[in-house]
Formats: sequence, C-alpha cells, structure tokens
Amino acid sequence: MKIKILLALSLTLLLAASAFSQEITSVYTNLDDKSCRAVGSDFENGIEYRGRCPGVGGYTLELLEGDLRQTLNVIAPDKRKFKLNLMNISYAFSYVGAKAEWRLKGKTPIALIVRFNASEDVEDSSKVTSYLSVSKITPNEICLVDVVRPGKDQNEKARKLADAAPDKPCMQFE
Repeated sequence: MKIKILLALSLTLLLAASAFSQEITSVYTNLDDKSCRAVGSDFENGIEYRGRCPGVGGYTLELLEGDLRQTLNVIAPDKRKFKLNLMNISYAFSYVGAKAEWRLKGKTPIALIVRFNASEDVEDSSKVTSYLSVSKITPNEICLVDVVRPGKDQNEKARKLADAAPDKPCMQFE
C-alpha cells in the first residue's frame, strides 16, 4: 500500500514538474545602440544601417534601417534569416522600441513581441502611433502574425496573442 501511495505521489510530482517546465515566460533583450553591434550597410538595397542585436535560445535579431524606417530580421540558431517586414504595419517613418520581448515555453522561444512606432500624422511627425508586433517562432517559420493597436491592456493582449502565435498563419500583405 505504501508503495502505491509513493508511486502516485511521485507521478503527481513528475507531472507537476513537467507542467511547470512548459510555463510560458518572458525574457527581454535590448535593441538600443549600446546592445546592437553595427555590422554594415547595403546602400544598393536602401539599407543605411544593419546591426546585430542579442536574442535568446541561439536566436539573434538583425536591426535594419533605411529611409528613416526600421525593421527586424530574426536569425535562427542554424543561421537562417527570417524577415519580419515590420514596415508592412505602416509605411510611415518608423522605429522599433528599445526592447524585444521573447515568449518562451520552457527554454524554447515561441514568439517575439516588438514595439513598432510610426509617424503617421503627416501634419505633425512628432505624433507617433505605437503598435505591438507579434511574430511566431517555430522550427521552420518565423513571421509576423498579429499587430496590436494602441489601447488599454495593449501589452497583455500582445502576450496572449504571442502565446497562441505558433499555431497562427503568417500575415499576408498586398
């Protein structure tokens, strides 16, 4: 009888530990000038700045800027490059936020949240619309899946969308 109770208790603890290891958490990396290392430019393709920024789980971010617009590429551990094409959110002058939020299941990145700021008011370029971009990360695909407009609980909405991101299709732009 004691062995059955001990086995049941062990199984319960094992299942609880397994569930805990699959909890979704956030890790933040910086996208500022101090954290990103300049790695060149590509003037032929309109890229005035290319920087390599830290990531998690073997992933890194590539920050690109051209014509006062910024976007990111995600570089997978196997060196494959995935373009997020954030300028599809808005074609206005733009820049990414200072931090990237990586959503992890256990230790594996499953999504990326990045603030995307666009100067959409042609009358006053100092007015900025601040979106949150949500990208999925899977072994074979990394792409933009959702955009959260400014509003109440914007961060919480983005996290909820990010946690479901691996099962979503990539956004299609015309």
